[in-house]
Amino acid sequence: MNKGLGYINIGDAFDGFVLIKEANRGMASNGKPFLTLILRDSSGEIDAKLWDITKEDEQLFVAEQIVKLAGEINQFRGKAQLKILSLRPAQSTDDVHVTDFIEKAPVEKEALMEKLTEAIFEMKNPTMQRIVRAFVKRYQDALLTYPAATKNHHEYVSGLAHHVVSMIALAKELHKLYPQINKDLLYAGVILHDLGKLKELSGVITTSYTIEGKLLGHIPMMVEEIGHVARELQIEGEEVLILQHLVLSHHGKAEWGSPKPPMVREAELLHLIDLIDAKMNMLNRSLEKVKPGEFTERIFALDNRSFYKPLFEEQ
Repeated sequence: MNKGLGYINIGDAFDGFVLIKEANRGMASNGKPFLTLILRDSSGEIDAKLWDITKEDEQLFVAEQIVKLAGEINQFRGKAQLKILSLRPAQSTDDVHVTDFIEKAPVEKEALMEKLTEAIFEMKNPTMQRIVRAFVKRYQDALLTYPAATKNHHEYVSGLAHHVVSMIALAKELHKLYPQINKDLLYAGVILHDLGKLKELSGVITTSYTIEGKLLGHIPMMVEEIGHVARELQIEGEEVLILQHLVLSHHGKAEWGSPKPPMVREAELLHLIDLIDAKMNMLNRSLEKVKPGEFTERIFALDNRSFYKPLFEEQ
């Protein structure tokens, strides 16, 4: 049985169908054009080069095109790269579909929605509960299907909701340890903090940034929308301001994309919970693809470090 892209090793042969996630034209030192392809299936993705391309190749091999290819896995600058030996577009008789090649959250959408609903029911502050309810009702379908990012963490179908629900679980445990925390505020911040990505990102299949996402970003868009929703609900008061601050500061500092650092206790905790869940998602998914005694590939978002999987994990 053919291994998925996420589980292939250097030296392996590959023969199967994959989805082109990205196709970018480049020019080789000999003056001939080539395509850098990012190929994906439901288990992972890999880079490949298609050399000496024709204009027909550029028209055929584009994002969201399913292709049948044969090749072998080489290593380039410490990362796996697929050397293409043969390549053709998928045909109608191949009976393959784009959805076959998309990674999905390990939790069903219904279960994610149930956890979100439970968290909202736990909230005692009526103002924050109304605001959160309004957002979840407005964006429920997209929230339950969108990824949380284009790459690095939770970049799969339902990834945004999976990220939020995982963060709620962390918030719940931390509230037990630190009961002084305002749980309603923290829950509201967790649920709202990344909803701006529903406008920042293009969708589910080959996720990219929208024009609004590139020019504004999910943080300022969401801060503005909290204000709009509060006015629609005829809500005034400090809760609105503090919720806006939680969203504005959840990346922690300016160089990570936050216009303001956290200046409220729950804002600091939201930032830390966000970091923990994102990093654990990246680590767990990378480590599950290597055997005990091996290192993962370098993980760019974790300071380009490789992580070792201890031998005793076999026991």
